[in-house]
Amino acid sequence: MEEIYVERELEKEIRKYLHKNEIIAVVGARQCGKTTLLKHIYTGLKKAIFMSFDEMEKLELFDNDINSFVELYVKGNEYLFIDEFQYSKEGGKRLKYIFDNYKIKIIISGSSISELSIHSIKFLVGRIFVFSLYPFSFKEFLAYKNNKLLMLLNKKKELSSEIISKINGLYTEFVLYGGYPRVVLANNNDEKILVLKNIVSVYLLKEIKEILGLKEDYKLSKLMRALSLQIGNLINYTELSSLSGFDYKELISFINILRKTFVIDECRPFYTNKRVEIAKNPKVFFIDSGFRNAVIDNFQKINQRVDKGSLHENFVYSEFVKNGLVVKYWRTKSKAEIDFIIE
Repeated sequence: MEEIYVERELEKEIRKYLHKNEIIAVVGARQCGKTTLLKHIYTGLKKAIFMSFDEMEKLELFDNDINSFVELYVKGNEYLFIDEFQYSKEGGKRLKYIFDNYKIKIIISGSSISELSIHSIKFLVGRIFVFSLYPFSFKEFLAYKNNKLLMLLNKKKELSSEIISKINGLYTEFVLYGGYPRVVLANNNDEKILVLKNIVSVYLLKEIKEILGLKEDYKLSKLMRALSLQIGNLINYTELSSLSGFDYKELISFINILRKTFVIDECRPFYTNKRVEIAKNPKVFFIDSGFRNAVIDNFQKINQRVDKGSLHENFVYSEFVKNGLVVKYWRTKSKAEIDFIIE
């Protein structure tokens, strides 16, 4: 089956830097479309080579015999694409060697920004631009589903009730099943649910066990379920500790892992000085609502859900994040609140 490419907004940003010297790193959740994006960019370039480090032969050559790797894949090429770069444990040092000694543009991708940070980016300060790729935004989703609707929406003119109804129908689908590309391309809702459950399982197996080397995935599953029920609310660390089985120190560490691996994001409080009445705990939101609904195994229609308000709020927050905005909230001790503040 021919691979379908849906144009990503990040592509335009990356292309701006294809002729600059710096290494380009694209990071994001598993199955959010990094490989497809890089392959699409790669196919339009001359003297370019594409590889993935889930191919053990190339990974071992890169890790154990960098000079032979250079002879085979660097010399004579102008572009080097490496997918799944997080599998190289000493990748940063070797990339620095190639960058400093050979004239070639390097583009890498990885599923865990924490891994790239630990093993790569610290060696590449001043040599690398890092871009985050998320599951589809609603705009990208609409562009695939019905680009004419998106064009009408972009005109910002008054829309007829029929057009609004069509957009709302697609919005409902997006909020329930999210924006992972494979989910969006699925033929029916049963297939979407199956794909989402597989994404959650693969995340726990690959990201948590294989890459990060963490063994307590059953506790992490409990933590994800607990967080799924707290979206839009202030994080209650005592409750989360009780539900997951993590002590406080472990809990903070694993929440940070979920954030670094693009599962959740924390909305921090806004304040300008210490005299402002403000709650200190962050709010939690999921980057993808379909992932969140798969965690709690709830794909009921919006009008039948008790959490529909939380899903709407999560949608707004995640769209802000996908557009590169830093979002905060404001709340007084008397619980007067502004949901989102963008500086």
